[in-house]
Parts: sequence; C-alpha cells; structure tokens
Amino acid sequence: MELISFILRANNIDVIPAFDGLTGLASAKQCEYDFILLDIQLPDISGFEVIKRMRAQGVNKPVIAVTSYAMCGDRQLLLASGCDGYIEKPINPELIISQIMQVVKI
Repeated sequence: MELISFILRANNIDVIPAFDGLTGLASAKQCEYDFILLDIQLPDISGFEVIKRMRAQGVNKPVIAVTSYAMCGDRQLLLASGCDGYIEKPINPELIISQIMQVVKI
C-alpha cells in the first residue's frame, strides 16, 4: 500500500487508505473517490467478500483488484466477482498508473 500510495500521490491522485476490508467498506460508502484499488488478501475479510458487499450496497465506482493471485483463471474469477480491473503483484511502478487508467477514465 505504501508504494502504490506514493506513486498515486506523485501523480497528483489523492489517496484514502484503508488497512482492512471493513474499513474499506465504510470508506467506500462515505468518501468521494474515482476508483478503488482492492487487495484481495486482507487481514479481516477477503477482497472477494469486500467486492460482494460493495456491489450489494450499490457502490458502482471502478474497483481494481491488486493481488498476488496470478494462477490460471484468477483474473477471470476476480472480474466475474465484480472487479473492473486486475493488477498483479509485485506491481511495476513504471506501469501502474497506465494500468489504472486503462480501467478508470478520469
């Protein structure tokens, strides 16, 4: 999260960090934002559960999974779960902004 936050801020993108799924859900309902970067492996609930709850609560902003899940079929599973995009870890600092912009039109 620190590296991605640094890169986003360096590109004049404000960051509202959440360190677990439940905090992220609360922020998604309360904060103004253009997109969400969602780690799938969280300390409290899974990213799959977060996206399920977000979509059930009417959160329609773009959600991009950021995950080390890189096995065959993981990308399709995440997209089918409600994510709009998928970025594999380890992230490439030189490409992450363009990867986000492929999904988010801001």
